[in-house]
Amino acid sequence: MVLDARNDVYFSAASIWEIAIKSGLRRKDFKADCHRVVEALIRNGFVELPITAAHAARVAELPVIHRDPFDRMLVAQSVAEPMTLLTIDALLGRYGAMVKVV
Repeated sequence: MVLDARNDVYFSAASIWEIAIKSGLRRKDFKADCHRVVEALIRNGFVELPITAAHAARVAELPVIHRDPFDRMLVAQSVAEPMTLLTIDALLGRYGAMVKVV
């Protein structure tokens, strides 16, 4: 899926926002420069998926399986677009077919 050149692979502004917050908190277990992450994603052909009002509104329709607001936004985006969300978070897999746990 990701390695198939015929597919566009997206990254969400929500993920960059979460990186920026965690980085700004100077957590010892988290070291990432969000600007470098964005540059690397774009350089490697990923496409930015902005957060829209429709995405934000879709969050209200999700069952409360996961409490993390960033993860809930990612699920809402995947449902609204529609597109598949790839994640390592097994709990997100409970949102249904639009989420693939890898």
